[in-house]
Amino acid sequence: MQFLSIFLMADPQGKPSGMGMLYFLVPMILVMYFFMIRPQAKKAKDQKKFVNDLQKGDKIVTIAGIHGKVYKLNDDNTVDMEISPGSYLKIERSAISMEWSKAQASASDKK
Repeated sequence: MQFLSIFLMADPQGKPSGMGMLYFLVPMILVMYFFMIRPQAKKAKDQKKFVNDLQKGDKIVTIAGIHGKVYKLNDDNTVDMEISPGSYLKIERSAISMEWSKAQASASDKK
C-alpha cells in the first residue's frame, strides 16, 4: 500500500494528487503519437510524394481497382489514364493507390 501511494503521489492521508494522473496520461499520449499519428503522417507524406513523382507510362491502380497507365499529367491535379489502347479516363491524382500501384509494378517486374 505504501508503494502504491508513493507511485500515485498520494499524500499521507491517502488522497490522490493530480500528479499521479500525469504519470499515466503522458505515456498514453506518447504511445498514441508513436503508434498512430506519426505513421499516418509518414504514410500521407509518402503518398503525396508518390503522386507528385508520377511520369507518363507509369502503371497505376486507382482506389476503385481500375488498372492502367499514365497517359498525360494535367495541371488541374488530374491524370489522363489509359486503361486499354485508345480508351482514356480522367481521374484525380488523389484517387491513385500507392500500395496497389507499387504491388502491380513489382508483380509485372517479376514476370
